[in-house]
Amino acid sequence: MDPRPSVTVAAVIERGGQFLLVEEEDDGQVLFNQPAGHLELNESLVEACAREVMEESAWHFRPRELLGIYRWTKPASAGGAGVTYVRFAFCGDLGEHESGRGLDKGIVRALWMSAGEIRASRARHRSPLVLRCVEDYLAGRRYPLDALIEHG
Repeated sequence: MDPRPSVTVAAVIERGGQFLLVEEEDDGQVLFNQPAGHLELNESLVEACAREVMEESAWHFRPRELLGIYRWTKPASAGGAGVTYVRFAFCGDLGEHESGRGLDKGIVRALWMSAGEIRASRARHRSPLVLRCVEDYLAGRRYPLDALIEHG
């Protein structure tokens, strides 16, 4: 097990009581996740989140608030070899949809689901963070973006 965590970003986007999720291929399964992905070199967390939403869902998104910072270790039995993820989850403003845009490799489709549908599908979540982030959003958790200090 690598003790260094993998830094990821995710977007919790709600529109009319529905949340934007993606169906994605992971270890031979098709699972639900928020639009999410890894931080790239020389990219801010906010930039990474907006980029991942576009790449995985074809929606423009502007992070406005930090929803939370989450740590989760994928069990080795789940094909994760004990990888630890640190997820920075954001909520914000949904923009335009680019209907003809292709999605990232491994993304089957983007879809909108209610909180009840997300709860009922937890066996197909990529991680327990999918539901936890929705529940935190519904509970009103929000932190200002200036809580993130990025040097350089």
